[in-house]
Amino acid sequence: MPDHLFPQNRRVLLALTLLLYCGTVHAAVEAAQVFTDHMVLQRDIAVPVWGWATAGEAITVAIDGQEQKTVTDSTGRWLVHLTPLPLGAPRTLTISGAGETLRFNDILLGDVWVCAGQSNMVWSVSAAKDAKQEIAAATHPEIRLFEVGGGRSPQQLRDRFDPTSQEGIMGPPRPLCVWRPCTPESVASFSAVGYYFGRALQQHLAVPVGLIHTAVGATPVEAWMGHAALGSNAVGRGVLDVWAARDAFAETAEGKAQLKALAEASAKKFGKFGYRADGWLAPLNRLGHPSTFFNSRVHPLIPFALKGVIWYQGEANTSYAAEYRTLFPTLITDWRAQWGQGDFPFLFVQLANWGGLPPEKPMPNTWAELREAQAQALTLPHTGMAVAIDVGEAAAMHPLNKQAVGERLALAARAVAYGEQLLHSGPVLRSATVDGPRIRLAFDAVGGGLVARAGGPLRSFAIAGQDQVFVWADAVIQGDNTLVVSAAAVPQPVAVRYGWYHNPDCNLANAEGLPAAPFRTDTWPGQTDHSGFQAMAKMPVAFPMPK
Repeated sequence: MPDHLFPQNRRVLLALTLLLYCGTVHAAVEAAQVFTDHMVLQRDIAVPVWGWATAGEAITVAIDGQEQKTVTDSTGRWLVHLTPLPLGAPRTLTISGAGETLRFNDILLGDVWVCAGQSNMVWSVSAAKDAKQEIAAATHPEIRLFEVGGGRSPQQLRDRFDPTSQEGIMGPPRPLCVWRPCTPESVASFSAVGYYFGRALQQHLAVPVGLIHTAVGATPVEAWMGHAALGSNAVGRGVLDVWAARDAFAETAEGKAQLKALAEASAKKFGKFGYRADGWLAPLNRLGHPSTFFNSRVHPLIPFALKGVIWYQGEANTSYAAEYRTLFPTLITDWRAQWGQGDFPFLFVQLANWGGLPPEKPMPNTWAELREAQAQALTLPHTGMAVAIDVGEAAAMHPLNKQAVGERLALAARAVAYGEQLLHSGPVLRSATVDGPRIRLAFDAVGGGLVARAGGPLRSFAIAGQDQVFVWADAVIQGDNTLVVSAAAVPQPVAVRYGWYHNPDCNLANAEGLPAAPFRTDTWPGQTDHSGFQAMAKMPVAFPMPK
């Protein structure tokens, strides 16, 4: 990362901080922070266990009758792989070396899922729908919760989080970097989407589930990608270039004045939840800075054995949705490569409906383009998408119905991660055929057939001719898996769009109640195809948003 991003005094401070957290010198045996009492280890695969001690120290790791031995390398780091472990009674893991033994108790074997993204993943059970009842009923000893701590870092932290940082946490401070059994006390502040996902899986599978939550509000996808991954393609390099230009501007008198004004306005509007005027003058403190949360909140987890990842993010990238088509698959591919566990399942939530009602005439829309970019990631193997187009709220970017989101992710997991033959998505467009003044659409994943939820006519369909001017259209279901779209104002249609807006009124679903995702049949350039980088470059050097 260019030196101008960090003034000299800050670089010295960061270097000292990194030295403390990277664990290059150790007098006693230590384990990486993700290893604690009450943890869940991934069943049925080799499990990496790692930590540090004095260079050249002999280390023994033991569990369930097996022992694995190694010697620390020149930096003091050690790593062993446990042979696959089956389900069973709680275990104890011991790590011996440097004249002492670490002991971790009440360990379960089950499935471990990382819960990552931005504020809709951060949103806690206590702030979501039916919080009082849900918290009171949340005694689940076979669900274990781990909350990652850590502020931003310009360099990859090898194995250590910052347990003193509460960055990205909504609500009162809470324990970080420690596994906790799921109880009313521990679940209240945990990710609602993560918890409802894990609860649905645990109840269906009857196996322990471990949930590792690492998410920060208002962060774009590039903040969660490694620097090398961003530099691996032209789009990522373009993002790095734009951020470098924004950081250079932030060091000018004009840039500092803009940062101060934004922070003061945020503090005035949001009080103690706003950004401090002084805090935003440091480049590292700008939300979304490339790689900074990957470095601090993801890289230290690698290579902890896991079943898969659930992801809820995208709101911060809507102004450059065209670039997200490349950035998001790059993130998925890079995380899989770095973990070294093959193409583990990666499940994500498509952005919910939010904002103003549809306009009088259909128009291009950045949120619709971001949803399309998310759906395109389904071309990668072992991916799944939970559609949330029907559970959003016009006035709230953080819809309260996290139960539906978590449960739809669990349905996707049952199909993608566990190989169950079940309907796990709403109708998916298979084909579009022009039929005179109509366009006939055929769908897969219709289950018991196409339906208009809550009765009445289908809504949010638009149609256009060669002039690319869309008008609202009528859509009629014909048979189990087909519907016909038409509009009197377009006698020779060529394209259909559905739900192409921030907050569309979507009601197409299958008989099982799962909604169809927004889609379009055309490939015409969108709003962000020609303006993505330009829109990003025009953003303020800090996002004027609360945490």
